[in-house]
Amino acid sequence: MRTEEALLELESSPQGLSNEEAKKRLVRYGPNQLEEKNKVTPWKVLVRQLANVIVWVLAAAAVISLMAHEVINFWAIIGIILFVILMGFLQEYRAEKAMEALKKFVQPVTRVHREGTLKEIPSSEVVPGDILVLESGDMIPADALVMEMVGLRIEEAALTGESVPVNKEKDEMIFAGTQIVHGKCSALVISTGMGTKLGEIAGLVQQEEETTPLQEKIAKLARTLAIIALIASLVTLVTGVSKGAPVAEMLLIAIALAVAAVPEGLPLTMTITLANGMRHMAKHNAIIRKMLGVETLGSTTVICTDKTGTLTRNEMIVRRIILPGRELDVTGTGYEPIGELLDDKTPVDVEQDKGLELLLTAGALCNNASLEELDNEWKGVGDPTEIALLVAAAKAGIWKGELDDELPRLQEVIFTSERKMMSTLHDTQEQEMAFTKGAPEMVLDRCTRIYGPYGVRDLTEQDREEMLEKNRELAQRTYRVLALAYRPLDIRSEELERDMTFLGLVAMLDPPREEAKSAIETCHAAGIKVVMITGDNQETAKAIARDIGLSDATVCLDNITDEKIRDIVADGAITGTELDELDDEEFRSVVEGINIYARARPEQKLRIIRALQDKGHVVAMTGDGVNDAPALRKADIGISMGVKGTDVAREASVMVLQDDNFATIVEAVKMGRGIYANIEKFTTYLVSRNFTEMMLILIAITLLGFNYIPLLALQILFINMFNEVVPAISLGMDPVRDSIMHKKPRDPKEEILSRRNLTLVISIALTMSIVSFLVFLAADPFTDVQKARTLTFVTIVSMALFVPNAFRSLDEPAIRMGLFSNRLMLTGMLITLLLILSVVYIPLFQLVFELTPLSPEEWVMPIGAAFLTLLIAEGIKLVSRGRKEDAGIMDRCGP
Repeated sequence: MRTEEALLELESSPQGLSNEEAKKRLVRYGPNQLEEKNKVTPWKVLVRQLANVIVWVLAAAAVISLMAHEVINFWAIIGIILFVILMGFLQEYRAEKAMEALKKFVQPVTRVHREGTLKEIPSSEVVPGDILVLESGDMIPADALVMEMVGLRIEEAALTGESVPVNKEKDEMIFAGTQIVHGKCSALVISTGMGTKLGEIAGLVQQEEETTPLQEKIAKLARTLAIIALIASLVTLVTGVSKGAPVAEMLLIAIALAVAAVPEGLPLTMTITLANGMRHMAKHNAIIRKMLGVETLGSTTVICTDKTGTLTRNEMIVRRIILPGRELDVTGTGYEPIGELLDDKTPVDVEQDKGLELLLTAGALCNNASLEELDNEWKGVGDPTEIALLVAAAKAGIWKGELDDELPRLQEVIFTSERKMMSTLHDTQEQEMAFTKGAPEMVLDRCTRIYGPYGVRDLTEQDREEMLEKNRELAQRTYRVLALAYRPLDIRSEELERDMTFLGLVAMLDPPREEAKSAIETCHAAGIKVVMITGDNQETAKAIARDIGLSDATVCLDNITDEKIRDIVADGAITGTELDELDDEEFRSVVEGINIYARARPEQKLRIIRALQDKGHVVAMTGDGVNDAPALRKADIGISMGVKGTDVAREASVMVLQDDNFATIVEAVKMGRGIYANIEKFTTYLVSRNFTEMMLILIAITLLGFNYIPLLALQILFINMFNEVVPAISLGMDPVRDSIMHKKPRDPKEEILSRRNLTLVISIALTMSIVSFLVFLAADPFTDVQKARTLTFVTIVSMALFVPNAFRSLDEPAIRMGLFSNRLMLTGMLITLLLILSVVYIPLFQLVFELTPLSPEEWVMPIGAAFLTLLIAEGIKLVSRGRKEDAGIMDRCGP
């Protein structure tokens, strides 16, 4: 179908739809998105609860109770089963919905023409009849017909499986889910959502969520502990029966112990912790696309980051214009086109200054950005450098929209990282004119003439050196400099970028982000090396590095004998060209000392990552372009830009920055460390609690026999169901402390129950069981066993009031954590206290759990014992705490 016919059929135009018509079509056709096949439903979550092995173990206990004519036990266990199912359902469904909501944070955006204006809209709001504006790196949001194109090549592997890009011409179809890998185009949307080709095969592109190493570690730990629990329960059963205990009663206790010792709360608590942590990260502009990112963030040792927009504000503003023989200042801030062009503080009349007018015109025409005022605020769409050129031209009364009408574009030669230039060809009625902008050294190399104060003349070697020297001088002051040139053409087929006339230099400033310096200081304190990789020249990169505290002298030269290598890396900053001069072995020998890569090409990022990983580092790498995708996939943490990043980069990444801010990366690392630390906390707590009752029963049966067991089956089940998961969840949501960034990165191979944590588990579990047994003995079970069991029961339940505080840090004393910094834990403590009072004083619960009311004086012993356990746990932490390791970054000249 031809474009003209399609426009007519869809009742659209090259200027796009009106906003009102777009709203109507969105209602008619629905959102531009695929239907989700594996959508979370309440029924699926409920079925998962019924598949829980704990439910079936409890069901077996209920059957045994009924067979033993223990009717109260039977109904109590049925109640516990329903409670387990209900709590599991509520918590898991909430976590699943949170994860589902999190996916919506990363909303792909698309540029379209609406009412003749270029706008960015969520891709889900694209409708048939929209005019898409797409360029290299964009994911195509809908099936569309190409209207205009320049060097268009499409990666259609998502549909065809063929990885070789396909050339596309005018009036050919492009399809949703495919990617532009070269060129640009405008295209008319034909179909959206499930009506696209991708919609027809939607089932093929929906993948199951991958299992991460952390999930595997938790599952492995849970299986191991379950086996230990079952063996220990069997030993308890055999021991009890050998001591003369009734088989049915002993079987109930053994099952209760198995339920108590199996850490069924681990997977659930981990899911809740990850969902909460990822949601918290999203609020801080870091979207984790894969759970793998959370666990890897805490191990990051090197962050390789872009400069523009990440370490700087990405708000380019033209500050200086260098014309042959003179320099101008440009006033004004932001994208608002209000300001003046000053020559020695005197305003310049652009209409009387043809060289300046031509330079500003070139900057506005050789440009794909747009500038518009919306709701009294000026907004630019496109590359910040191009927006800065539009703003500078607008300050002189030169507007791109008017120029496009007067001098229509005939051709474009797109920017490439090899040429470092972009050119456009325009019809001036009298003749055709080419305008070029790009890196000064590249543009000057293609120029043979210069527009001086008295018109056009030949470009001399002195002119060239003066402009290059001015470029170096401005770059040292952190300016980004572009050169502008033009060429009149008599024959269109002539090469645009040769024999050009040089117009001048434009110096733009992109100031460092205020928070970048403190973020880098935090990285250094956390043992994380920061590496800047930029396409800008070396002087600009080093100037920014100095401003933000990124040292540029970290290479140890003591062991480097090769003079070539010493010269290249002496100051810790090298260029892409110098990097090419080093072979892989030479580069690996110095890579840890280099933290500035200037004039670097995207494909060189892959080499940097490999060299760092070969040295044992866990690397986070930022990227925003199509060429960054291989590096983002190779990095341990690929980080794409949410503002300026391409769809290809986002698809290849693990984390998306919604604000493109380096400080957000550091905050995400901090949160990643905090989430993993919380997983360690609740795992250590749960395992120690799970084995407390088992140790207690084994000690009692061995020393006192079956008649003096400190806890009955239902009491054990109550402690397990109501007394462990809430504190564990509160530990999983413990606030992240700043001190976590004063530690070295975690070894990714380290198990959750490390040697230190395992020592804590065994020691604290044994302490709680011994303290509880001593309370049982002190209560004189030989006189009143029910009273003694009540006091023991209350002691163990009361431990949940105090002991979880010891686990809020596995290193620091509990008193440093702050009593009120974890409100969920305070809520859990209050609920625990109410539960204790309920089961002890409400007659029905007394009957069910076989408890005796306690007098106020009798509370002293269990509460005191529970508090004493906290103090002992703190002492155990103090003894097990190893010598604190320095958190400083790697020794420059160390081994």
